[in-house]
Amino acid sequence: MYPSYSEEAETYRQKVQSFLSEHLPANWTGLGALGEMERDVFVEEWRSLLAENRLLAVSWPEEYGGAGLSEVERIVLAEEFAKAGVPEGNENDAFSITMVGNAIIQCGTEEQKRTFLPRIISGEDRWCQGYSEPNSGSDLANLGTRAVLDGDEWVINGQKVWTSSGHTANWIFVLCRTTPEAPKHKGISFLLVPMNQEGVECRPIINISNRHDFNEVFLSDAKTPKENVVGDVNDGWRVANVLLGFERGHGATTDAVRFRDELERVRSVAEERGATKDSLMRQDFARAHSKVEIMKWMGQRQVTSVLAGNPPGPESSLHKLLWSEYHTWFTAKTMHILGADAMTPNGREAAHGIQTDAIGAEFSSLAWVQTMLGARPGTIYAGTSEVQRNIVGDRVLGLPREPRADSGPWNEIGKS
Repeated sequence: MYPSYSEEAETYRQKVQSFLSEHLPANWTGLGALGEMERDVFVEEWRSLLAENRLLAVSWPEEYGGAGLSEVERIVLAEEFAKAGVPEGNENDAFSITMVGNAIIQCGTEEQKRTFLPRIISGEDRWCQGYSEPNSGSDLANLGTRAVLDGDEWVINGQKVWTSSGHTANWIFVLCRTTPEAPKHKGISFLLVPMNQEGVECRPIINISNRHDFNEVFLSDAKTPKENVVGDVNDGWRVANVLLGFERGHGATTDAVRFRDELERVRSVAEERGATKDSLMRQDFARAHSKVEIMKWMGQRQVTSVLAGNPPGPESSLHKLLWSEYHTWFTAKTMHILGADAMTPNGREAAHGIQTDAIGAEFSSLAWVQTMLGARPGTIYAGTSEVQRNIVGDRVLGLPREPRADSGPWNEIGKS
């Protein structure tokens, strides 16, 4: 059953639709219809327009630069923007607004809220995420980056990897080990660290699609003021999980729009090429249709939960599992439609390196191949499928936890 939005929410939907009608060109079909340079210019100008009209972080309190609207109204905005094929911000805003901004609102001090949140809205601060490390991928709590308090500053040493949009950020939120002798989940702190300093080096990682979406970040005596701890010292694991709830829950109501648009574009090309005459291919499209419909209904269930006053919870792991495994499978199937073209792809590049191509994008064999390659790590980043299944089993279904052999102090793990 579709959720029943309040009258206030539907009134807000009409305002959003009016805003889009007023500010988008009459022939607008989506961000994907623009060339790369045009797209970059549009996104920055569009973000400035959203900031001027308080359409960034609309559920944040007004005193911090938000619009003070409800979470339901935020969902309405996201739905309408997704349908129109326009972004909710720039590439860093997923980390700045959705992740660290909401984490500061939930767990930060009043001074942190008044210092950092308005600068996120203005675009003065652009954030990235310092979680994964070369030796602690799926087992994030095994991270080794250390922070030591030296007078009024934290001194940080370590390495982070797969840092999305780190090359366009000037701040990074970092999980650090601040008490090595504590159990590994207990000795972690959540620090806010400026990147424009000598102790921070950001190196590009060029992926298999020849795109620069990820980076590795080296912290060598990097410094940040001692008050830049979100939550208490050694409380970082709790803060990290609060943040991950926002990360995994944010797209549940809008991802189905993008995946549906992609599916229809692929189906249209398959019909043109005669691929749908194959009964097995028709069966694959039926399966894809079913998966996208399930995404839609899972998203609607989340809206219903939000309407009941419940924030995103561990159930968001189900959504992450669904879309990442579906997209890995479906994009592989698109290669059967391309045939030999998949071996010598050409045309425009994909607008995005993660998830689907942008709405409004025209057919390009190169973009399809890049999207397929970009779907491969989808079951790894933001929590592997194995980790998501453990979360679902433990925190959603209430199944017994797996035995742990590493519950002791972090600096004793692995010693004989």
